Parts: sequence; C-alpha cells; structure tokens
Amino acid sequence: GFGYHLKDALAKRLSVAPAQLVLGNGSNDILELATMGYLRPGEAAVYAQHAFAVYPLATHARGARGIEVPARDLAHDLPAMRAAITPQTRVVFVANPNNPTGTHVDRDTLLRFVNAVPANVLVALDEAYIEFLDNPLDLVSEIATGLRPNVLLMRTLSKFGLAGIR
Repeated sequence: GFGYHLKDALAKRLSVAPAQLVLGNGSNDILELATMGYLRPGEAAVYAQHAFAVYPLATHARGARGIEVPARDLAHDLPAMRAAITPQTRVVFVANPNNPTGTHVDRDTLLRFVNAVPANVLVALDEAYIEFLDNPLDLVSEIATGLRPNVLLMRTLSKFGLAGIR
C-alpha cells in the first residue's frame, strides 16, 4: 500500500526524496486528497474553462465554490486566473498540458504565474500528459529544491499512454 519500491525508483529517477512523493490511484485520487486538505465550505478554487472535469467536481464535493476562468484559444489564461484569486481562494488548478484541449504554456509563463500566486494558495500543477509534449518543461527540480512550498506537482502513469505502449 505504501508503494515503497515504486517511490524509491521514482525518487531516484526524479532526483527527489521519497518523502516528497505521494502515490494515488491516478491523479483523480491526488486531486481529491488535495481538495480534502485545502478546501472547506465558503472557500474557493480557481480553474480554467475546458480543463480537467475533476477540478470542479472535487471542488464542489468539499462545498467550496469553483471560479471558472474563461479560456483563451482553448488554453489557460494565466493572468486572468491570477486576477480571479480572491481572499477565499485556497487552490488554483493548472493543467499543463491541458486535458482535454492539449494546449500548454511555456516554462517562463508558468513560473511567472506560480511566483505571482499568494503563498497561502495551493498551486495544483497537473502534468498528467507531459510526456506527450515535444519539449516538456520539467519543474521537478525547482519544486524539489523549494521553488514554492505551495506547489503540488502531479504526474500520472496514464492509462492512455500505457495503452499506446502496448
């Protein structure tokens, strides 16, 4: 249940400590855990239009309010998402690349956004399909060395990618 050997192998591959890794039954599981820990009734989460359907579901399951920010060209409008953060906001979800549109933001834009989010707001950075990008940006080293303690970086062993490997 702890996934010791998997966490050990992943920690070595990613150059992080095993204690920095959390395993779940897909990213849905981790998203649910994050919202359970960060959202209460009366609080809010910010996410983009056309993003992963679990963001509003997990938000509303906690009795929190979802703030959906209109997409720009089917992509996250990060400046608008930053502007949508209120004092009640506890989580902001960013899918990069976005599921289901496949759009993504570059490293500098994403880092500017992460650094602009207040320290008391969790940035749930969902990189579920990062392996499908031609030039994936890799923020693992920045996260591992303390880029911002309020960043949760999620990756997954995608059922779609696994099927493609077969």
